Amino acid sequence: MAIVASPSIPFASTLNWCSIQIPSLKSLKNLPSATQKTHTQTMKNTVNNGSTKLILLHPYVQKQASSTRLYWLIAAVSIFAVASLLTFIYTRETFTTTTSTIAAATSITTAASTLNHHILPKSVTKALIHYAANTNSSDHMSNTDIKQISDVLRQCQSPCNFLVFGLTPETLLWNALNHHGRTVFIDENRYYAAYIEEKHPEIEAYDVQYTTKISELNDLITSVREQVRNECRPVQNLLFSDCKIGLNDLPNQLYELDWDVILVDGPRGYWPEGPGRMSAIFTAGVLARSKKGGNRKTHVFVHDYKRKVERVSSEEFLCKENLVKSSKDLLAHYMVERVTEESNSRHFCRNHSVRAR
Repeated sequence: MAIVASPSIPFASTLNWCSIQIPSLKSLKNLPSATQKTHTQTMKNTVNNGSTKLILLHPYVQKQASSTRLYWLIAAVSIFAVASLLTFIYTRETFTTTTSTIAAATSITTAASTLNHHILPKSVTKALIHYAANTNSSDHMSNTDIKQISDVLRQCQSPCNFLVFGLTPETLLWNALNHHGRTVFIDENRYYAAYIEEKHPEIEAYDVQYTTKISELNDLITSVREQVRNECRPVQNLLFSDCKIGLNDLPNQLYELDWDVILVDGPRGYWPEGPGRMSAIFTAGVLARSKKGGNRKTHVFVHDYKRKVERVSSEEFLCKENLVKSSKDLLAHYMVERVTEESNSRHFCRNHSVRAR
């Protein structure tokens, strides 16, 4: 047990006095009985007569003080742990937000840089158009017509899918202007297509056999009108079609591509037995309406628009309501929108009834 002095005497002094004045019980036992009695009497007198009062403290008080300090230590550690956790969470969220912002800005910058990288500089485009338009070939396009197609190629949101019917003096030009895009050429002369690919490996060209003749123009249009809800539908995969005017022997992959720009500048059509461009124009109209993705509108250009076959076929399968402009009756520019399943269109043009009569 511990001994504590009353408030009238300092606690430390009381302990020191007690330790000196009060012998231990063990020492009292060792004294003679008379001596023990004397010491006991003296201690009683001292305690009773003096103003000092001794208070006996149980060891539990010391244990309680130790427990209180332990509780305060645990509380301090807990508060520190909670504060550290909150700081970590806040720092992590701030870092994540900052990282996301930086990543988004980087993506936008990269996309813009990629788009600019896909487009030729204007100076290069002008030079290419100039030299192509001033070539010695007699059947080349004019500067105005070439620039009209070039401007559309430059407007593509992503690298263009450019389909060209006919291998012409502008073949290398079209492939160069569609920088980093895919340009595919279709020609009726297999030997010339093979020659171009051998001489210019960067050119992707395929040959196709046309079964039409210019002299059959009226019969072919009548046949399409009769089969417009069957084999000659405006929306279909021509690979599985038996429509006489449609091209169904192109490479399979070409029917699955979403074409952004189509140019009809072939096949040849200068004499009655020539294949003419009816099939090419019909196929362009179906491909534009049947695309599954990409831009919902396809730019279709028809060269030599002043000729009867090109003009009649364009009005029949590309439609006047889709005509954007024509330059000096040489180049016609159509914008044909893809047809969704909801629209369920069964005709090429809106005024099909008037045209049929």
